[in-house]
Amino acid sequence: MIRDFKDILNLAKTKEPKVISVAVAQDTDVLGAVKTAYEQGIIKGILVGNETEIRTMSESIGLDLADFQIINEIDPVEACRLAVEKVSLGEADLLMKGLVDSSVILKAVLNKEANLRTGRVLSHVGVISASTYERILIVSDAAINIAPDLETKRQIIENSVEVAHGIGIEHPNVALICAKEKVNPKMQATVDAKQLEEDHIKSNITSYSVGGPFAIDNAVSLKAAEHKGIDHPVAGKADVLIVPNIEAGNVLYKSLTFIGDAEAAGIIVGAKVPVIMTSRADSEATKLNSIALAMLTADRNNNRK
Repeated sequence: MIRDFKDILNLAKTKEPKVISVAVAQDTDVLGAVKTAYEQGIIKGILVGNETEIRTMSESIGLDLADFQIINEIDPVEACRLAVEKVSLGEADLLMKGLVDSSVILKAVLNKEANLRTGRVLSHVGVISASTYERILIVSDAAINIAPDLETKRQIIENSVEVAHGIGIEHPNVALICAKEKVNPKMQATVDAKQLEEDHIKSNITSYSVGGPFAIDNAVSLKAAEHKGIDHPVAGKADVLIVPNIEAGNVLYKSLTFIGDAEAAGIIVGAKVPVIMTSRADSEATKLNSIALAMLTADRNNNRK
């Protein structure tokens, strides 16, 4: 069982390294994470951005650039385009955001000429390792989809399951989180949750389970589920938490990390390759975890193809 990021990093080390293309790479924390991932044999690198700053920062942290390709581009928009182009050409397996706004790199990813679209919804998949929970938790969507409708939620589930499978959770339990665990016609999230559960049952998909609506307590706590008389295979055993909207996801994800002192990682899924799009406020450790998460997701996808 995958219990924490140490397990995720160890699993990543057993795979063939992937090539990462970093857009606007002149960021010390980003380069520090790239350095550790490279030294652990997880990735090889292409660094796009201000070459002078990249070399200065790399020297300060002891990153040997001998095996890295560096593309000098000062303009951040063009740097993002070039970093994306490396992925489009098949020269890189992963894309990472450096010192640039998320909207800029997403625009480059979604550009039709980049050919990275799949027809699927893009969604943020966050992975949490909390000392108070016995296994890894996946939370989605905390950053991209503001108020997802039923079909968008369905694709968010599929993207999250893709990541779960990548990190070795072969049969993830997906819980649809709402304010309460009973269907209330006045609360659309509960109606959607029940519909998604029923649709999953009809689909006969056996590689993951879906249940809802659940309140957060009876999704992650067997004791809470039993206390409320909830008898469901997902109850109290959730691996994946699908939130009703971006506010709920963002508050949950950041509360766990900033108040609950949990370790975290996050990637964007739904394009042809995973996109590592961490916040500037995220630590170097979070960026490293996110690289490992993206690498394993890409590896799983490649094996499926």
